Amino acid sequence: MISDRRVFLRATGSAFAALVASGCLRSGLAAAADGPGGYGPLLPDPNGLIDLPRGFRYRVLSNLGDAMSDGGTVPDHADGMGCFDLGNGKLALVRNHELMPDKDSGGAVGPAYDTVGRSLVPLPGGTTTLVLDAETLAVEQQYRSLSGTIRNCAGGITPWGSWLTCEENVSRADGRLNRDHGYVFEVPASATGPIDPVPLEAMGRFNHEAACVDPATGVVYETEDREDGLLYRFIPNVKGKLAEGGKLQALAIDGLPDTRNWNGVSFEPQGWQGVRWIDLDNVEAPDDDLRKRGAAAGATIFARGEGIWMGEGELYFCCTSGGAAKLGQIFRLRPQASGPDRLQLFYESTSIEQFNFGDNLTVAPGGHLVVCEDQYTEQVSNHLRWITPEGVAYPLALSRIDTEWAGACFSPDGKVLFVNLYRPAKTVAITGPWIA
Repeated sequence: MISDRRVFLRATGSAFAALVASGCLRSGLAAAADGPGGYGPLLPDPNGLIDLPRGFRYRVLSNLGDAMSDGGTVPDHADGMGCFDLGNGKLALVRNHELMPDKDSGGAVGPAYDTVGRSLVPLPGGTTTLVLDAETLAVEQQYRSLSGTIRNCAGGITPWGSWLTCEENVSRADGRLNRDHGYVFEVPASATGPIDPVPLEAMGRFNHEAACVDPATGVVYETEDREDGLLYRFIPNVKGKLAEGGKLQALAIDGLPDTRNWNGVSFEPQGWQGVRWIDLDNVEAPDDDLRKRGAAAGATIFARGEGIWMGEGELYFCCTSGGAAKLGQIFRLRPQASGPDRLQLFYESTSIEQFNFGDNLTVAPGGHLVVCEDQYTEQVSNHLRWITPEGVAYPLALSRIDTEWAGACFSPDGKVLFVNLYRPAKTVAITGPWIA
């Protein structure tokens, strides 16, 4: 997720200015609000952490280094996250940690998927779980729920009460690492400690970002964080039993091999395209070539697929560097019970004021989107963006510290937005007059 984009963004800004000056950039790619709009202007936070509109409040639930219930401490790089109703007035937040092998695990404990060399020290990536009182939002427990993985970036909730956590890393076993990486793991929200990690190999080995499940069919959709990534879907052999295998496919649009719009607008905004799905083989891809083989077979390319979330009968996903300005796109996919599925370029940013490197996203009550910005310029200024069903973007929150937003998700009743500040890791709860 995180990378040094300073030089890239300066170059992109110059190229974008040239496009505007030449008149080559088509209008109407995205809508931005005139004036504050949305919930109103963002008010300066006297604590210097998060600016929010009037009527909104935040509360910090968890910080890097906080003592956890299992004797460890909260690890850094808090990323994707899901919220679950545990019943009896309790909520669970299952939170990713996008950590490489050389980072501090916070005292991660096993069972672990992988350890460093011959040591018994688990790799630091994985998940932690927070158990909250649903009424007061008091944190009652925090503990490791998955250990021994690498760069758990985003993921997705399932209708059966688990979190799919995705490795954004395709390292192979090499003596330093004992096992291959690049997999999805399933973490039950009800887990009370580290689970026995089982890689869902049939879901593909690639640079995973996020996943979402269509509750009507049990099909899982997966994004790939690569400049030439694909959009995948996994059809399980048994609905709700992902470990029992299934079929992996990639999305294809006949006559449109590339949605990135980097060489002119080939995919018009708000337009719909019928899609088909291509079967993939050798999905464990030891050569990390799944996307290349898929594209050679006719699959359509996307620019760094990131967050993906299921709404009412449709799903949305971000492509961080897509679009003529390379500032980000959002696509909407509508699975169809009969006939081909349909894909829309829902939103494409033409300026950093509209939308700047969208990453994780979630669908809010009423069908609005909340999108986490993830840009690293010389002076970082990342927003949460509120995007209406009509495709108009407003600022919802501003991080006042040098970090990205991640893991946005709503409580089951829609009253609380939980979200992470990536580093130093913080998990916060935002309340306010949400539009239903």
